[in-house]
This record gives sequence, structure tokens and C-alpha cells, in this order.
Amino acid sequence: MIKLRKELKILNKFKTPAKIQNFLNGLKINFEEHGDTCMSPKMVLKKGKCHCMEGAILSALALRIQGYKPLVVDLTSNKRDFDHVVAVFRKRGKWGALSKTNHAVLRYREPIYNSIRELVMSYFHEYFDDKGRKNLRSYSMPVDLSRFDEMGWMTTDDEVWYIPEYLAKVRHFPLLNKKQINSLRKADKIEIEAGKVVEWKSKKAKKNL
Repeated sequence: MIKLRKELKILNKFKTPAKIQNFLNGLKINFEEHGDTCMSPKMVLKKGKCHCMEGAILSALALRIQGYKPLVVDLTSNKRDFDHVVAVFRKRGKWGALSKTNHAVLRYREPIYNSIRELVMSYFHEYFDDKGRKNLRSYSMPVDLSRFDEMGWMTTDDEVWYIPEYLAKVRHFPLLNKKQINSLRKADKIEIEAGKVVEWKSKKAKKNL
């Protein structure tokens, strides 16, 4: 068991991935009103808010406390959309995911998937923009955040930009070939309208997964 500073001991209470997700849902969305951030888990808990990257990092730590490896997966889109990051866990041989999002989709995944690719594909049809274009294109294999232990990613007061920078460099695997991309059907109007539902609103905020 890793040693936690007092600010992080709240995470001890969440004994299952589902309970971690419930806690994550309760945190406000970080709209980055004052500029881009990549807060550590300690700072997320202090501020009470996070965006998808910060939520994935926090979730990875919470999973680690419960005996899982602190794993995250990077989901990448085309240039029309935003990338997304989820924390993943394996239970009874099946993969699941925890996700922080402001939207009604791209959320928690039950541990029922046989592979990371299968898990990622479960997000594909939800990953569309306001014009209905399906934009998810590639994914990374799980990255173990313990590789950053010496840098203090769990308890630092500083930003942890080295994590997303590393995710951007690791190998990503394409989900589609060019023919498949060219033949994609747009999401239906009702799907697009449902995709506009958000939990947290900010008039000045930029779009945030």
C-alpha cells in the first residue's frame, strides 16, 4: 500500500471502481477559465474540480489505493474534436474504465470488455461533434502512472504536464482505415441533441470533454 498524505486519504473510502466513479462525478468540471491546467490528484481534491485528464489521473491513483495498477488510456480524435483520457482497470479478466466528462456520454464502462481495443470501441459511436461527425480515431495501450512516482505526481502542488506529454508520444493504434472513415454515417439529429446535455454550465467556458 502506498503512503498517502492527509489530503489524499479521502480516497481510501472508495473501495470499488463504481464508488470511485461516483465520487468523480461529484467533482465540478474544470473549465480552465484562467488558462490550461493539469493538476495533480492532491490539487484536484483541494480545488474540487477537474477535467478529463485530471480526472483520469485522480482515478488511477484511487484505483491504485484499492490494489489496481494506476493505468490510463489515451483516446485520440481527428483535428475536428478533442482527445479524451480514461483510467482503466481489469477485474476478473475483463477491462472497465472510469471517465470524467461534462457530457451525457463518454462515461464509466463496466468491466465486461475482453481487450483494450474492445473497450475503446465502446466509445466510438458516442464520439461525435455538433455536426454528427464521428471523430474517434486511435488509442494507446494502458500507461502505468507508477513510472512517474519519482516525480511526485500524486502529491505535488505543481502541474503534472509530463503525463499528457508522455501520452502524446506513446504508440497509438488506429481504429479505422481510410475506406471506413470515408463511409462513416453521421449521428442522427436526436443523438446530436442528446449530446448537447451537460452537467456543469459556464458561459465563458470552452468546450471540454
